[in-house]
Amino acid sequence: MKRTVEARLDAWLVNPDRRPLILRGPRQVGKTWLVRELAARSGLRLVEINFERDPSLKRVFNAKDPRRILRDLSLALSIDINPDNSLLFLDEIQAAGEVLAGLRWFYEELPRLPVVAAGSLLDFALADHTFSMPVGRIAFQQIEPMGFPEYLLAHGQERLLAPIAAWRPGGEFPEAAHEQAMRWFHRFAMVGGMPAVVAADVDGREPRQVRELQKDLVAAYRADFSKYSGRMDKDILDAVLKAVVASLGRKFVHSHVREGVKQHQARHALDLLSMAQLVHQVRYTAANGLPLGAEVKGTFRKAVTADIAVVHALLDTPAAQSFPEWDSLAPALRGQITDQLAAAQLRLTDSGAGDGPELYYWQREGGRPGEIDYLMQMLGRIIPIELKSGAAGSMKSLHQFMFERHLALAVRADTNSPSVMNVDVKTTQGDGVRYRLINVPIYMLWNLPDILAKEPAGNEAGDAS
Repeated sequence: MKRTVEARLDAWLVNPDRRPLILRGPRQVGKTWLVRELAARSGLRLVEINFERDPSLKRVFNAKDPRRILRDLSLALSIDINPDNSLLFLDEIQAAGEVLAGLRWFYEELPRLPVVAAGSLLDFALADHTFSMPVGRIAFQQIEPMGFPEYLLAHGQERLLAPIAAWRPGGEFPEAAHEQAMRWFHRFAMVGGMPAVVAADVDGREPRQVRELQKDLVAAYRADFSKYSGRMDKDILDAVLKAVVASLGRKFVHSHVREGVKQHQARHALDLLSMAQLVHQVRYTAANGLPLGAEVKGTFRKAVTADIAVVHALLDTPAAQSFPEWDSLAPALRGQITDQLAAAQLRLTDSGAGDGPELYYWQREGGRPGEIDYLMQMLGRIIPIELKSGAAGSMKSLHQFMFERHLALAVRADTNSPSVMNVDVKTTQGDGVRYRLINVPIYMLWNLPDILAKEPAGNEAGDAS
């Protein structure tokens, strides 16, 4: 299956200033497969080490001389390792945290050998390390579950993806393409983006079998709770994970997790699930200016899971010979699924370097209600994103937010065909507000940077006209 991140890995491989690359992401998101494919695509001999499967190899990396390391690896693995035609892959490196520090020696003394490391619980090793991380001598790449365009490609829908990727504000979009895209997106909403689950769907497995794979995936994540090594009781972690799913689209309230789970326990468990990348936190921001992270409030946050598969597994969404029709789902569930899918698509709008993209939201504190579902820092500006699970809905909060922040551009994501409008209305407080609204179907959110790239910048709402 084609992954868009492959192009970034190819670019890394030919970069003359290439540093050892660490792939981050949740378990079973395809990190190992990507590295194996990179080696095969590039004609390099893959030297693969799994530190969970063979922890004894950690001692080989005690040496600070990469040439000696390769010599000892050659003896241990009974293979010849030529730096000029090999790729060294260190998998499950969280089981050998001390090896991370040694990656600097490959960058400094043997740069011609490409080195990739990956780990599913890598952030735990990074948090616990007692060594000095080689800052500036290693690079990171976030690996996300497959997005909607990758799902379409896996199903051979290149012809449908072409107009979706090509649409820009002011352009036409065929209604037939929109209808077909919505049908595929509703199926994607049931399947999600975990590669093994997508592969089963592509192979024609029955929906009930797809759902069983999703449940197996969550069972594997739960099995990992024992690896959180004394940090938190696994029952509390499980309760918090379920609470995240139940609160999708709303503020996560630590005191509402479960009777007997204290607020500080819920807060710590949420942070641990985030470190494992099973959960992503969506932080509140006052959004008075850039960067959005400068005005966050630690007590306000929402949370989403790594993939919609987790949601279906924990909510036991029905599936038999066919998936349920979108309109047959309970409105509350449609809202939860929409929020989760939107977050997953928005996380694909970033290059994935470092820690990956940050998601934010805003809500009014006290007094009148008001909330902006998502806020993105994109193209040097603040982009508010209003989310609707259907084709209609009020935008009172968005109007007021645009007036108060003097913004000129906003996005609304729903089930309608893409369109553009210049909004000129009064807020509920009687203030006039004018701004440009880009309306996109939810299945286009992954492409927002390209869609908005040529939108004129404006510092005040009046500039939108």
